[in-house]
Amino acid sequence: MIDFTKMFESQQVLLRPVRRDDYNEFIPLTQDKGLWTYFTNDLSEKDALLAWVEAGIKELTLKKRLALSIVDKKTNSVAGSTSIGNISERDKRVEIGWTWLGRKYQGKGINDQAKYLLLKYCFEELECERVEFKTDVLNEPARNALKRIGAVEEGVLRSHTLMTHNRRRDTIYYSILKGEWKNINAKTTGLKSWL
Repeated sequence: MIDFTKMFESQQVLLRPVRRDDYNEFIPLTQDKGLWTYFTNDLSEKDALLAWVEAGIKELTLKKRLALSIVDKKTNSVAGSTSIGNISERDKRVEIGWTWLGRKYQGKGINDQAKYLLLKYCFEELECERVEFKTDVLNEPARNALKRIGAVEEGVLRSHTLMTHNRRRDTIYYSILKGEWKNINAKTTGLKSWL
């Protein structure tokens, strides 16, 4: 089903499998503790970041998650990371997530381009029936971004995930279905101009 060596590219973004040497480029991007308020790990800690990178590489090797580094082609610098995971070939279902961007790369359309590239791959090459996303119910920027790309809010799992500092997260799920992709794809002419 998934090609775990796959790279994706638009005019501004390159998505490629995460590598061990990305760790050093991730360090300056991850030092802002505010980035991790809604993330399940605080990657501002170097040991946690290294463990996270190594887990991504291991899951790539085991073909469990396509962990990707996001490269900003304008600067040729690593800007963050995203993944395709929770793969169910039988159900033709995947999750796009594990996404973060360094502050200086936020608000530049990088996340929208990355999501579009992955959605196009999931629906048009993998022939998925469903792509799902989840986030912290408190994470309004992520929720707004998911709505902007056409994801449909499905529901909240209460006290679902243990976060840093022992906070219990209510997790909100979103999805895009195969039948919805055609309409979403038709509305994304602005995104397509980046390809």
